[in-house]
Amino acid sequence: MSDEWRMAGMLLAAGAGRRMGMPKALVQTEGGEPWVVRGIRVLLDSGCSPVVAVLGAGSREAAQLLAAAFGDEPRLIVQRADRWAEGMSESLRAGIDALSSLELDGVIVTLVDTPSLRPETVERVRSAAGAVDGERGGALVQATFDSRPGHPVFIGRAHWADLCAGLAGDSGARAYLRSRDALSVECSDLETGEDIDSVETVRP
Repeated sequence: MSDEWRMAGMLLAAGAGRRMGMPKALVQTEGGEPWVVRGIRVLLDSGCSPVVAVLGAGSREAAQLLAAAFGDEPRLIVQRADRWAEGMSESLRAGIDALSSLELDGVIVTLVDTPSLRPETVERVRSAAGAVDGERGGALVQATFDSRPGHPVFIGRAHWADLCAGLAGDSGARAYLRSRDALSVECSDLETGEDIDSVETVRP
């Protein structure tokens, strides 16, 4: 992948986490690191720039955690999704809106409730996007785990307008990626890719 590629990162961290009993952005790892901080750190460490944190439920507290962890980090954008309660689609739309004025080839999108995320997984998806996209900005790549679609995903800039036009509810980009035959990249050798939806499923 060329070093000239301009890839942003996006962490969707707006959900209320009702089954968790608190906003997922505020949940902590066993070591005490908030999920929202960990997700942003992984994206930054992976070379994504800028990285946008899309917040909703608990946005004030989450923003304070990010400020404490990253200070005035110039690569970090904190964006509140005002309509976050309408589902993941509104969070994704808010994140794309925050990046739309920047010169970018695409964005790596992941979820706050996948705390197993590793920089190596992000880099594998990034590299796959760079390898298949001869026209820049036209790639769609999705990480899979034992053939199960998951995150992160790469969404090339050329797809942003069509994607946003069809976003609705809590499905995010799932239907769009499927309808456009996004390239699948197996990552189960790197991590589980598991979405953590309730306190019973939290892993150390």
